[in-house]
Amino acid sequence: MPDLTIPSDLHPRDGRFGSGPSKVRPEALAELARIGDGVLGTSHRKDPVRNQVARLQDGLRALFRSPAGYDVLLTVGGATAFWESLAFGFVERRSRHYRFGEFSGKFTAVTAKAPWLDDPDVVDAEPGTRPELSAAPGCDVQALTHNETSTGVAQDIARVDDALVAVDATSGAGGLPVDLADTDVYYFSLQKGFASDGGLTVAFVSPDAAERFGRIAASDRYIPTFLDLTTALDNSRKNQTYNTPSVATLILAAEQVDWMLGRFGDLDGVVAHQREKAEVIYGWAADRSWAAPFVRDPSARSRMVATIDLDEQVNADEVNATLRANGIVDTDGYRKLGRNQLRIAMFPAIDTEDLRAYTACVDWVAERLAR
Repeated sequence: MPDLTIPSDLHPRDGRFGSGPSKVRPEALAELARIGDGVLGTSHRKDPVRNQVARLQDGLRALFRSPAGYDVLLTVGGATAFWESLAFGFVERRSRHYRFGEFSGKFTAVTAKAPWLDDPDVVDAEPGTRPELSAAPGCDVQALTHNETSTGVAQDIARVDDALVAVDATSGAGGLPVDLADTDVYYFSLQKGFASDGGLTVAFVSPDAAERFGRIAASDRYIPTFLDLTTALDNSRKNQTYNTPSVATLILAAEQVDWMLGRFGDLDGVVAHQREKAEVIYGWAADRSWAAPFVRDPSARSRMVATIDLDEQVNADEVNATLRANGIVDTDGYRKLGRNQLRIAMFPAIDTEDLRAYTACVDWVAERLAR
């Protein structure tokens, strides 16, 4: 592979385009440095930290226009831990799952291994497509994935039967449309759409879900305290977490939510901005003879993570290696898909003009690597 130096006038101002963690805005880091001395290293059960929890909770309620009665739950651990919590404390007997990529399959695997649950009901779709939602008789949970991070496919959120609805929104929250009234547990980590670090999960919890948490916890089912959703909910109502959280993560996420509210007003405003950014990437790919959106159905294309297939004459690994050598990072395709592909995050913290600059850099590299 040739040693290529991309002209500096083509470079984005910020070269971080990874699908998780997200680019963190420098302004948020500056605010963390400014207030950190008064918050970091103090008790998470005292006002300085609890005020940051409340700030994040209130900001998220405003951003999502949360329905009355919904709680904003915070718990330590990412989606991997939260899937276990849901298996212990939310699924009563059987769950329906829609599996259309790597991450939508992970919660399925958790419930399949839980000996106290019946085998899950699974609807599969090929990577790059999405399954249709349908009623699932005998299932008490419909488990949806708002954004399949591995493939760049977005799933519409809706109720289709009487089952409670759990939505893994880890890479979709804060940039894809949702009416929380169509969900009972809408959960996500903070290192993607909310431009923070990992280690915490946030969930909007409906009154029906909260009632089920309590009913299962009061049964004879064993639930580890770390994974107990009633414990997490009780602490969240006090503006704290059961275990010690990463306070820096709280502050960075609260900064991002405040910035989103100030710039876009609410989730609808963010979604409109995300639509513009998605048009930059998908339109660019459609205009190239050697590139094309991996997701063929335009209505299924994510506005948070774009996947772009390259023609065999342009090797994506070589393109990404050249970009990385020039400070433009983390747009490798998802490894298990095994495609000649770019995967580009478009999270709210990523500037539209930086995405335009990214495409110009890829054009420049592809022209020199094409064979």
